[in-house]
Amino acid sequence: MTAEFTRLGPAPVDTRAEETMVRARDGVRLATDVYLPEHPGRHPAVLVRLPYDKCGRYTFMPFIAPHFTDRGYVFVVQDVAGKFRSEGDTVPYVREIADGYDTIEWIIAQPWSDGVVGMWGDSYYGFTQWAAVASGHPALRAIVPRVTSANLMTVRLGKRWDEGIAALYSADYFAHYWLDNDIYEFEVDWSHRPLAEVFDDAFRTIGKRARAIDQLMADSLGRPAFDLFAAGHPFDTVRIPVFHAGGWFDNIAPDQMRDYATLAGRADTAGLQYLMMNSTDHENYQLEDVPVPPEKDHDSNNEALERMLPRYVGPGVDFFDVHLRGKTGPTIPRVRWHLGHVGWQTAETWPPPEAREIRFHLADPSRATADADGGALSASPETVPATVRWTHDPANLVPSTVHDPFAFLGEYPDEREVESRDDVLTFTSDQLDEPLDLAGPVSLTLGLDCNAPSTGVFAKLVDVSPDGSARMLVRGQTLVRQPVGEQPARVDLGHTGYRMLPGHRLRVHVASSDFPIYLWNPGTTENPWTATSGTPSGQTLTTGGSQSSFVSLWTTETVAEP
Repeated sequence: MTAEFTRLGPAPVDTRAEETMVRARDGVRLATDVYLPEHPGRHPAVLVRLPYDKCGRYTFMPFIAPHFTDRGYVFVVQDVAGKFRSEGDTVPYVREIADGYDTIEWIIAQPWSDGVVGMWGDSYYGFTQWAAVASGHPALRAIVPRVTSANLMTVRLGKRWDEGIAALYSADYFAHYWLDNDIYEFEVDWSHRPLAEVFDDAFRTIGKRARAIDQLMADSLGRPAFDLFAAGHPFDTVRIPVFHAGGWFDNIAPDQMRDYATLAGRADTAGLQYLMMNSTDHENYQLEDVPVPPEKDHDSNNEALERMLPRYVGPGVDFFDVHLRGKTGPTIPRVRWHLGHVGWQTAETWPPPEAREIRFHLADPSRATADADGGALSASPETVPATVRWTHDPANLVPSTVHDPFAFLGEYPDEREVESRDDVLTFTSDQLDEPLDLAGPVSLTLGLDCNAPSTGVFAKLVDVSPDGSARMLVRGQTLVRQPVGEQPARVDLGHTGYRMLPGHRLRVHVASSDFPIYLWNPGTTENPWTATSGTPSGQTLTTGGSQSSFVSLWTTETVAEP
């Protein structure tokens, strides 16, 4: 069978930019656009290094450039090696430390440079900032990594199949974006087994393979992973201000929040950390706009994009004004966070100092698979243990409710699509009489057992509206291996800032699969990438008694829990 595909090459260079081929230390030339401010002279530069086309509509760099140049910055945007107009092999991550250093070295040698550089950008081009920090270049004075993690390579590669749950969307990303200099759009048949071959039909049609996919498969078998930061992790060298910016609904938010918590918890780096979390997803869709109408879709509507850019770019430019130019003015809050359905809040720390932990205990498990409401969430644990058993069937996996996890709010699926299945457990609270403001980490503790070598636990915290619609707030997943032992399973679901409105209900949602967003579990000792079939397995959840299962939340409310 011949796969159909669409190839997306580079867009034309913007007329306001001057393109230069910057030579790296090994001779590879990196395509770089320079946007200069209106007034001549020497200026600080803001550098963006990305793999998604420096000229393209997807990352809209030509739209962003004036937001920096109008404030007196030289805006420098570069295609990383092996992508679009840049030379070199198409392999993610491995060159970014050296290439980041060499690009900064080139910048400070230019007649328009005052010798000061900042970096800005999302996702992979947030990661390239951390790589530049690891390079140790002294001209790099501040970074604004958005919706990303310094450990992005470790998250996406280097994991054995039996050490955790792999995100299939990472493999999908490598197959489409890291095949060669261009981007390829093609459909994937996720029913194919083994999954290790799921992209091969497209690769054969296109005539080449994504080396990152082969690396991922080798890592799944236990090949020693490439240590990008062997010479020093950026957390051990960062001594510049860092503005962590992200969104509560971003699929990478849990990893970004771990970065922030790590650095904010260290005496030598705490004073350099700033945090801003909005009610947005990875693609910058906003909670207050859902369902997103065409006139507010910045991905396709230029007017919507122009309206979105000030909130997207502005806080980073303000940060650079202070830390690159030394301007005085309004103090930048240490923590700025958006409370969903309410608005912006500030604090000195995260969680906010006034936040406290509350727990809702899973109860009435006999009803957990009965319907979408399922069992109960109770303020107090049941004294008598009770159990519910369900079957994980590899031939009938729980389907993912979202198609593109990077654009969760763009889709904003109703979790009722799967919550009435007999292999999805739900526990729902009573209706809230008063607002409940959530502000902090969310985790789930489960008394869990299984009769298979391992099982996946996929958990969601859900807001149930009076009309019954159920929308996910945060999610998390973990792999539980036999023997389970006496310790309960813990699932970290990330962080949130969100107001539960009166009349709404909280729901905890637990399943053993979420496919094809996450890798399946065949219920055997086989590698799920290479397995061709699976075996059904049983899972048992215990609530009450000494093995109480509960969800932990943090709230700024002083009212009693419902």
